[in-house]
Amino acid sequence: MTEPAPTPSPQHHPSTTANDVASCNKKSIDDAENSREDVAEETALVIDSAAERALCRKFDFRLLPVLAIMYLFNALDKGNLGNAQTAGLSKNLNFAPGQYNLIVGIFFIPYVLTAATHNFSGIFALRFFLGAVESAFFPLVIFYLTTFYRRNELARRLAIFYAASNIANAFSGLLAFGVFQIKSHLVDYPWRWLFIIEGTLTILFSIFAFIYLPKSAAEARFLNEDEKALAYHRIQVDSSSIVNEAFNLRESLQIFKRPSTYGFLLVEIALGVPLQSVGLFLPQIVQRIVTDTVKVNLYTVAPNITGAVTLLILAFSSDLLRIRFPFICLGFALSFTGFIIYAAIDDVQRELQLAYYATFMMTWGTSAPSVLLSTWYNNNVAHEGQRLALTSVGVPLANLMGLVASNVFREQDKPKYAPALITTASFGGFGFIVAACLGLYMVFDNKRRNRRQGVNLSARDVPTSRLRDGPRVEDFRWFL
Repeated sequence: MTEPAPTPSPQHHPSTTANDVASCNKKSIDDAENSREDVAEETALVIDSAAERALCRKFDFRLLPVLAIMYLFNALDKGNLGNAQTAGLSKNLNFAPGQYNLIVGIFFIPYVLTAATHNFSGIFALRFFLGAVESAFFPLVIFYLTTFYRRNELARRLAIFYAASNIANAFSGLLAFGVFQIKSHLVDYPWRWLFIIEGTLTILFSIFAFIYLPKSAAEARFLNEDEKALAYHRIQVDSSSIVNEAFNLRESLQIFKRPSTYGFLLVEIALGVPLQSVGLFLPQIVQRIVTDTVKVNLYTVAPNITGAVTLLILAFSSDLLRIRFPFICLGFALSFTGFIIYAAIDDVQRELQLAYYATFMMTWGTSAPSVLLSTWYNNNVAHEGQRLALTSVGVPLANLMGLVASNVFREQDKPKYAPALITTASFGGFGFIVAACLGLYMVFDNKRRNRRQGVNLSARDVPTSRLRDGPRVEDFRWFL
């Protein structure tokens, strides 16, 4: 538990001097630093902007490039199956009708040796194990970054990290285009090189990341003692109720007693289908526009790149305005519109530009909500264990919707895939409605709490050190 801190010693950062401190909390960062006391002012406001910017720059340069590259490899491993399919995977391995959909779907039930497979059962089993080991990556990265950044700094950092997925999808198309030109007697089909190259790079980079990334700010060797104290203070007042708290499963599961939790999970479900549809089946969707199987991968590059740009624009705007749900709703609206337009076109060759533009809207709409939704509910949970529990359920739940996406894009519906496009659009519309209703409830509840207390507070005015019990705390305000 926290308690009033003594007068700061001279070694502490200027932002924690007695002139600035209203009241303080003290907590040991970990066993290695029990001799050092850290203080956290009872305010969530920035006190020393220059020092915080310098600290964030250190985190940005140390953490984000490595995490982004890790996610790029993660996305390449996940999306390479679609590129292999356009190059004849099903035909080469003699898949029966519907077996490709099963391979895509098995990935999402628990995700690299796919290059070594010679039949359906081999690739099916390997995709299962790949799904099992990949499933924890994204939710844990989200939680990891919440231990380094304030709430209003998180979305744009996650966006930079997540943009690697869009870039990977684009790069995957370019890589596939190049790989398919390889003429070698070492493999029977060129698509095998995709799995060999991407799998090898993933393994090598993971070893480097394990050594390079710090476990926490307290153990970051690139920070001095003053910077570690400031890093602790920032998270104590604007992210967590108790920093580096030991995980307690029983306490963490209390998050599922909050009604808002199920609103967030519904939005995750709605997001999962369009997100996975674009990630897994964009090459097949584009095949309706371009019949050349080699050029199909090239035509997925531009939509994915602009999707990454849209994600960054919306995430930076969201952090600047300190508001999440309107941008999430915008993403769902773009996704819904893109899929509806594409489904409504009968003669693609006559409406070629409009059809291709619709694929851009699909990527614009699925990119932003995935990051902003995770940021939204992490911003509203100060208990670190509960934050981890919710993220660990919410993100895999969205991934699990890949089962829907992988089974609605059926072989008999090609090249238009009308049932799949309509189904995906419906999930986008549902996500818009749920996100809007949840956001408007938060606006209403914040105003109700202000009227009851006779004050005018927002989430930025209340330090997270007071918010361990969430909405049951009188001073709690939703981060919109």
